[in-house]
Amino acid sequence: MGHAGTLDPMATGVLVVGVNKATRLLTYIVGTSKSYDATMRLGATTVTDDAEGEVTHTASTTAVIDDAIRAGITALTGAISQVPSSVSAIKVNGERAYARVRSGEEVKLAARPVTIHSFDVHQIRRGHHESGLEYIDVDVTVECSSGTYIRALARDLGAGLNVGGHLTALRRTSVGPYSLEQARTLEQLAENLEILDIADAARALMPVRELTAEEATELSFGRRIPASEQGLHTAQNPAAAFSPDGTLVALLADAGKHAKPVLVFPPDPTPAPTADQESDS
Repeated sequence: MGHAGTLDPMATGVLVVGVNKATRLLTYIVGTSKSYDATMRLGATTVTDDAEGEVTHTASTTAVIDDAIRAGITALTGAISQVPSSVSAIKVNGERAYARVRSGEEVKLAARPVTIHSFDVHQIRRGHHESGLEYIDVDVTVECSSGTYIRALARDLGAGLNVGGHLTALRRTSVGPYSLEQARTLEQLAENLEILDIADAARALMPVRELTAEEATELSFGRRIPASEQGLHTAQNPAAAFSPDGTLVALLADAGKHAKPVLVFPPDPTPAPTADQESDS
């Protein structure tokens, strides 16, 4: 069993888990785009860039107008350079950054390129801290590339407005082609282990190539077959190849005139006959 990317401790939503043979598909899921619903609070900075961390600074947002918030969000949309949150799973000299921060160390991570495909505002709400200072909560939806930290977007939005910012709510609504509609809670899984079939998962995730019976047989032995008509499938972006009966046979990459298997999925073993079945034969 494995998974295609963790969730922050305070986050909810979609976590893709692979079981048995399906773990081999996780490599191709990790790098897909993700979508989130989030609430960003302007007017306070925390150690962790989210509501679980200690507040280190507060500021009044009275002078921050809605248009300035929207302009700040526009500046954080598209291809940007982002410094990940210091409380992240990124390793620094072999140790997770979050472990170093929690032990009292100041951690500074290098910026990395990410892409914010969309950053939409749903609502802007104003309230007051116990101190009386005004804060602003901004409800947003973000679609972004893998490796993006939504906490860091909240931090950077607040920093750009000179009032500070952090995340107060986060829900991952999709990972690649998989969404909340397909997700199940742990309680639901405990009652009924409902798993997306590996063939359905592959069809949703990548381009599909329908095989002839002869091609399926060749691939089952790890042999090459003629390339697809487009010849565009690569080892990084392979095609899911299916036998005539709908079984996932392999992932294919085109190489010149041929397509070669990147991964081959052997058929499930046929269950051994029971004693009753043996006696009936």
